[in-house]
Amino acid sequence: MSFNTYDTCDEERFCPHCGQKLESWIGPPETMWGLILVCNNNSCSYFLNSGETVESYGGHPNLSFRYAEDPENNFECFNLLSYCPDELKNKEPEGGCNCG
Repeated sequence: MSFNTYDTCDEERFCPHCGQKLESWIGPPETMWGLILVCNNNSCSYFLNSGETVESYGGHPNLSFRYAEDPENNFECFNLLSYCPDELKNKEPEGGCNCG
């Protein structure tokens, strides 16, 4: 595995829940993640079905999980919290988060 000058992973990875290609994302410096790969598909079943799980653990109703992988840790997967604003929460999956 290697990274190019644009901070992207040279290996194509796909979400096991929806099949969409994972997108490169640089985590905030305080997380020490560096480059991670994220499924940004608002129609992904993993994303759509996670809002209630987050809420059941006391999380904010506008939070959901996105599927993510860490290339520097052998592509280990993890839950990436994602915010979904109220105005998008109840839209159809193609048009918004539909996080709830």
